[in-house]
Amino acid sequence: MILLLMILPQESPRIDSPNVPLSQSLHVMKKYAFILAILATTSVRGDAPNFEAKDAAQFATFWSSGAEITRYELSQSRYGEAHAGHAELIFVQEPFLPDAQVKSDSGGPPAEPTFKLNALRTFNTGFYSYRTMQSTFAPIDRERFPHALKTTLSVQDWCGQVFQQINFRDGKWQHRSYSYFQSEGDFVEELPEAWLEDELWLLLRRDPNSLPLGKVEVIPALLHGRFAHQAAKIETAQASLQADGNETVYQIDYTSTSRRLSIRFNTEFPHYIQGWTETSPRGTTTARRTHGMGQVEYWRLNQPKDAPLREKLGLERIPN
Repeated sequence: MILLLMILPQESPRIDSPNVPLSQSLHVMKKYAFILAILATTSVRGDAPNFEAKDAAQFATFWSSGAEITRYELSQSRYGEAHAGHAELIFVQEPFLPDAQVKSDSGGPPAEPTFKLNALRTFNTGFYSYRTMQSTFAPIDRERFPHALKTTLSVQDWCGQVFQQINFRDGKWQHRSYSYFQSEGDFVEELPEAWLEDELWLLLRRDPNSLPLGKVEVIPALLHGRFAHQAAKIETAQASLQADGNETVYQIDYTSTSRRLSIRFNTEFPHYIQGWTETSPRGTTTARRTHGMGQVEYWRLNQPKDAPLREKLGLERIPN
């Protein structure tokens, strides 16, 4: 408030007065635009802190020792009811080829150090089972790669399976979708540049200061679109940050669909995700962190003797 009082002119001339020069009118308009920008930023950031920044090299070094695996207790909304299950978020760094947009076999140039999220959900809807998995790849060097380069989604249930993939090429999104539903059959389309909701989970861990705030254009999560049987499209949303003790909440409110996503994460680096809530007219989905393991090379733990490690994550040795 004190800052605004210092900025505001004591007597602002009417900018539509014929006695006011055009240059002075433009100066006043720019001053008020600056004030409004401050007010807008303050409202969407709430009392959220300025987060500790890590450059690309520091971030890559931190994530060079293995993957982080976190298990969540899940309540998944589906068919108008809440269904118990579990979710896992697996964050890991790996070499990625920007042109081919696949993981590099050799790891050498021209591969880019890339932050990857594998997000899995397991739940049953009454008698039959659901399994979902999404993989999103975002290069760590955000100056050269401001967006994730790729995200994929697969959903399996006893009725069938679907697969979607979005790639960022030439300043736009390329979307491919494959489904066993006639109305959602195989197709390829292009979407203009916008934020992917699915890439914001990685950006939250990489650099929360860079999260989009205020009025933003977002392509909603592929999983949400799949469950709602809605086509991928750009929607207008309002995004905000709010501090809550040692944690911060990043919230996205979609204007036209009354859907809200709230992600709760630790304010301090490395910004562990503690849980999330998704509400819409279709119901509410919640996830709460229960177990976690850091810096683990899980891909090497593939023998029967390694099975007891699943219990440390609250998982059955043989999955339900």
